[in-house]
Amino acid sequence: QLQVVEAGGGLVHPGGSLRLSCAASGFRLNYFAVGWFRQAPGKEREGVSCISSSGFTIEYADSVKGRFTISRNSANNTVTLQMNSLKPEDTAVYYCAAGGFCGLGYSYDYWGQGTQVTVSS
Repeated sequence: QLQVVEAGGGLVHPGGSLRLSCAASGFRLNYFAVGWFRQAPGKEREGVSCISSSGFTIEYADSVKGRFTISRNSANNTVTLQMNSLKPEDTAVYYCAAGGFCGLGYSYDYWGQGTQVTVSS
């Protein structure tokens, strides 16, 4: 069974950091572009960041530029989203997805179940 699994969500104070990881089961994540998306209550899902299979193409939403960093670890077949200087408006369920192209508006083939990130004092 082909699955994408997120890990690393939690509760953090404003200004804090969290690291999300995305892993794949049943296929090599290294061969796919990976995107991170988030959805807050009552809001539409939005693209946060993505990275191409080669790692050469990376995109960030304007709202997270300079605070979030996406990277690949080919050795363990994972993609990490390092989130720094977190704000309450970053609170959302974060989803990892794998697909053919890096693009915040592209559709992806495989989606995880999501992990909750809550930024609150």
